[in-house]
Parts: sequence; C-alpha cells; structure tokens
Amino acid sequence: MFIDRAKIYIKGGDGGNGCVSFRHLKYKAKAGIDGGDGGFGGDIVFKVDEGLRTLIDFHYKRHYRAKKGAHGEGDNKNGRNGEDLILLVPPGTVIKDEDNNIIYDLTESGEEVVIAKGGRGGRGNTKFVTSTRRAPSLAEKGEPSEEKWIILELKLLADVGIIGYPNVGKSTLISHISAAKPKIADYPFTTLVPNLGVVSLPDGRSFIAADVPGLIEGAHLGKGLGQDFLRHIDRTCILIHLIDLSSSEGRDPLNDFKIINDELKFYDPKLIERPQIVAGNKIDLPSARENIREVEKYFSEKGYQFFPISAVTGEGIDKLVYKVAETLDGIKPKEKTEPEKKSTHKIISYAKEDESSFNIFKEDKFFVVKGKGIERMIAMTDFDNDEAVDYLQQRFDKLNLEKRLFEAGARDGDLIKIGEMIFDFQHPSSREKNSGS
Repeated sequence: MFIDRAKIYIKGGDGGNGCVSFRHLKYKAKAGIDGGDGGFGGDIVFKVDEGLRTLIDFHYKRHYRAKKGAHGEGDNKNGRNGEDLILLVPPGTVIKDEDNNIIYDLTESGEEVVIAKGGRGGRGNTKFVTSTRRAPSLAEKGEPSEEKWIILELKLLADVGIIGYPNVGKSTLISHISAAKPKIADYPFTTLVPNLGVVSLPDGRSFIAADVPGLIEGAHLGKGLGQDFLRHIDRTCILIHLIDLSSSEGRDPLNDFKIINDELKFYDPKLIERPQIVAGNKIDLPSARENIREVEKYFSEKGYQFFPISAVTGEGIDKLVYKVAETLDGIKPKEKTEPEKKSTHKIISYAKEDESSFNIFKEDKFFVVKGKGIERMIAMTDFDNDEAVDYLQQRFDKLNLEKRLFEAGARDGDLIKIGEMIFDFQHPSSREKNSGS
C-alpha cells in the first residue's frame, strides 16, 4: 500500500526528578548532601532510510513516545538518560506542524533531525548548597518534554515528472524508459500510485523519472486523484508533458495541455515556471500522425520543445530521453541547508539564559505569564515541598515578576497563570503588611 501522508502524535521523554538525600553517619543524621540529578528524557528523532518508499508504518500507529529519564538517587547517583526514539522515514519526507508550516525537509540518506526534545533532568539537592543554605532539602522535578501533533508528507525525489491526462500513456512511457513495472490498462486512473524509475543512457548519464497519476480538470480542488499526487511534482527539475496525439479519448490534445498547465498553476504558480518538454504520444496510430504537423507548429510558436513518440513501439523515445538528460545537465542543483547535527550525548547545563524573558497579557480572567524559562521553572518546582516553593519565590523576586504584573494591571486577588499553575496575585507590600499584623 502506498501511503504518502500521515498525521501522528509525538512526545519526547520527560526528565527524571532530582533526589533529596543526606549522607547518614552513626552519630550525625545529616553528614552531607548526596542527592543525584535526574536523567534527561529521550528525544524523538526522524532519520532517513533510503530503503523505505512509503509512510505506511505511520498509517497504522499514530502515537510515539520516547523513554523517560530515570530519577536521581542518593550517594550522588545521577539517573540514567532515557533512550531516544528513532523513527525511520523514506527520503523526501516533509515534516509539518498542524498549521501546515514546514518544520523540516528530509531528503538525504542517513539524514536525521530532532523534532521533539526530551525534558531536562531535575537537579538533586547537592546543586542547591550555598553559603547560607548548607543543608537544602529541595530538588527539582524533571522537565516535561516537548509534545505535538505533526503531519508527515512524502514527496518523491525524482528529477523528471511525467504529467498528462489519464490514458495518455504515462505508465507505458516510464515502463519503456526504465525498469519500472506499473499496472497498465485501458481505463481511467489505472495508476493509483506514482511510479518511480531510473532511466540510464548508454553514455553513462542517468536520472530518476516519476509518472504523476490522477491529473484532470479540477485536480487542484481534489477531483480525480490530483490533490493526492500533485505534491510529488514539487521536487522535480523538469516536466515531460505527455499528450495523446490520436485524440482516442475524444479530447483535444492542445486543450488537454492547457487544462493540465492551469491545474499546475492553481496548485502552485511556481510549477508552471518549471521547464517542460512536450511529448506527443501514440504516433503508431494513423490519426496521431495526421496531427503531428499542426501540433508541432503550435508548440514551436509557444516556445516548447516537442517530440512525437510512441510509448508502445519506442519510436522517437531516444531523442526525448537525450533531450531530457541534456536539459538536466544545464540545471544548477538546488542548494540544500545543512541539517542541525544531532549530538551523540546529552550535555548537562542549567543555564538560566531565558528565564528573564517573558511576556504578560490578559486572557479572560487570567493574567498570563508566557516564557519558556519561567514556565520551565514552574514545571520543575515541587509544590509539595515548602523549601522548594520558597526558592521559587526568591527566583520570582530576582525577575521582578510581581512588579511587572502590577505594572500590567494585576491587583491583589487577581488570578495569575504560568504554564499549568494558577496563583492568586499578592503585591509584595501586601505580603509585608499581612506578615507584620
């Protein structure tokens, strides 16, 4: 089964919790601090496997989760990192978010990218020792991982796309010029999947060609099979536009040519700018030979290279294939952005580089504080531990959070939302007054 689109849910592994632990000696209950850090959660990694040709695995399974990091332990034992979950995809896989924005485009064998990062491990109490806090009994919870729904789309990696109405001979042509063995029959939409084939020339040159099925008038709106397969033209450098010179289906080949090009333009205006070589098929039929001169004149006036061929007998195909190879030679390869290298190990870092960067806005009955760093602080605080809550308040004070909330309009009793937590706002002056009374 050819599956070229799938929507899946991915979640990295949550980080492990840090440990609160004290070294015990016979005559001293708290002889030292020895709580270890939690392990990092595993990442969700997508990797290209050139042996795959479809997204069928993601059609049957839609939820993927990486392993969690292990919790820290006493005696300064850090938790084990969770294993990454590596998902194999075929070359040509595009990863998009739910709004159809491209996150990453995977094209080369072995290429890999992290799409959902695992959570950071929480710090054990050994990390909270200061000159004034000699025996801390607080530790961080593990950081929640990234999670999201994503869309996977497969776009075939072909140099040449063969387009045209159903039954003009696209499958027959690709079977003649390559080793591809498509299903061929005399009825519309015989080809339900794109066929891919390698075309090799005697001079050593080669290219990959794909026939694109299901293109009819209205294809860009989903008629026929067009919307399912138009995306496979995106990566091609050249288009072979195949028309039926014999008009055996009762259609005008020149009108067919115009309709298909309109569909390309409606789907993506850039496609119509791609080089097109026109091949007039079925010249083994007398009615086709009668039309050659008129059709050839039309395309010459329009500036298109035109080749009369017979996909059945092979007549004229050599000239067409050599012209395609010659045109490909003159096209500069597309530049590709180097993928971000995936680290083979986790680097433990507790930098607070983004904690002071946050925004405050009003949403319904809440004042919402939005920022990656401050939301992480909330997620990794153990609210059942009074010392951890006090430490969080100290960090808020350093960020001038209450002052900024007050300037944004918050008053005592207003609801403040940070991440998943909701607080009652209390201005520092009110806290001092209440504590004094």
